[in-house]
Amino acid sequence: MSAILTPIGGLHLVTASWAMLAGGVQLALPKGGDRHRWLGRSWVLAMLVVALSSFGLGAAPGRAFGFGPIHLLSLWVLWCLWAAIVRVRAGHIAAHRRYVIGAYIGTIVAGLFAVFGPDRWLHHTLFAL
Repeated sequence: MSAILTPIGGLHLVTASWAMLAGGVQLALPKGGDRHRWLGRSWVLAMLVVALSSFGLGAAPGRAFGFGPIHLLSLWVLWCLWAAIVRVRAGHIAAHRRYVIGAYIGTIVAGLFAVFGPDRWLHHTLFAL
């Protein structure tokens, strides 16, 4: 396990942190209005960067082309982002809400894997003695 954070890893970590924070704020604050739209746009951009940058993180041994099950979660998040944007533009707010909550839950799950997965950089950094 390398103790060095790569540039892609740093980008991934920073944008994932923003996505978790902004997503939690979005869930807590009233919906609609300019604040909701602008914070939501920054969240979507961060989520897009997080999902795409996950494919550039270090290859895991024994996995097909270095990709593992966590990358299926990245594909799910990309689908949720696209679907959420399409739904909100069509005025289907309830469906939009379901997709953004699905993507946000995916981010939380990935974060838990990053913190508690013993083969993950973040776990090694936080818990190495």
